[in-house]
Amino acid sequence: MAAQRRLLRMRKRTRRQVQGWSSILGAIAVVWLAAHWSAVWPVLVTVLAVAVVGAVGWVVWRAHRTAVARDREWRAQEEARARELSMAQVDALSWQEFEAYVAELCRRDGCTKVVVSGRSGDLGADVIGHLADGRKLVVQCKKYAPHRSVPSQDMQKFVGTARLEHGADVALFVTTCRTFTKDAMGLALRQNIVAVHRDLLGAWVKGAHLETLIPLNGSGTGSGSGGRARRRPSA
Repeated sequence: MAAQRRLLRMRKRTRRQVQGWSSILGAIAVVWLAAHWSAVWPVLVTVLAVAVVGAVGWVVWRAHRTAVARDREWRAQEEARARELSMAQVDALSWQEFEAYVAELCRRDGCTKVVVSGRSGDLGADVIGHLADGRKLVVQCKKYAPHRSVPSQDMQKFVGTARLEHGADVALFVTTCRTFTKDAMGLALRQNIVAVHRDLLGAWVKGAHLETLIPLNGSGTGSGSGGRARRRPSA
């Protein structure tokens, strides 16, 4: 107890000493400022002005960053709405009409010798044609409800026929649903199949060129893996 009391007294004495010296130094500073005020006040005004300008600049910069981020988000939302509006007519098509529509998109983008199978037992080749550079294009079309996912079984069938049966140089799996399952997307990436989900299809419908979609291969929200799929070189 005695040791604690001594410690408390020492702390109080130290606190009083610090306060005393602070008061003395403060008084000295006030006297010095009063004696040299004509030389000090321009410096103080300059420092204050710089601080105010810096604070205003920081606020403006933050406001600009926020506005740019909001504008970017708004543009992305508008693009998504536009894709969905463009997909409304696609959703109204029958599966046969959907295959014919995909063939028209291929022709629009410069593909030649485009034909539509339009029958069952086509071994995954719903649309066949050639890109502008001569590569053979084989397309599998699946008209599914938007909320569905393309299962790995569908992708496995297409992988097994696109090149072995049809000799595809570029193989597209086009669907109206939003996602491929993780297994289906993994298989597509390993086997160099271009997976075109609803978002990419919407961009294609809105005017994106087929050649620009091929390197994306399922990138974006439709990858079915909760993020952005890795890019692949064009086939």
